[in-house]
Amino acid sequence: MRTTLTLDPDVAAKAKSGAAKLGKPFKEVVNAALRIGLDQVLNPPSAKLYRTKGRPMGLRRGLSYDNIGELLATAEGEDYQ
Repeated sequence: MRTTLTLDPDVAAKAKSGAAKLGKPFKEVVNAALRIGLDQVLNPPSAKLYRTKGRPMGLRRGLSYDNIGELLATAEGEDYQ
């Protein structure tokens, strides 16, 4: 199939240099790259489930967790915002 395609300058330069490096025609390099790219775009790999393991942190002795303002002042100093 013959069609007109406008490539960004950086993509065209990369394809041209790749074709020269491989000693293959520009058309063949572009078609191969499109096949690989389209396979990845149309069938993306499924995302892996991300899990973190919880662990007990406990409460620090000597701090009151009833008054958040006082706790922030203790942790960050009196100039906290």
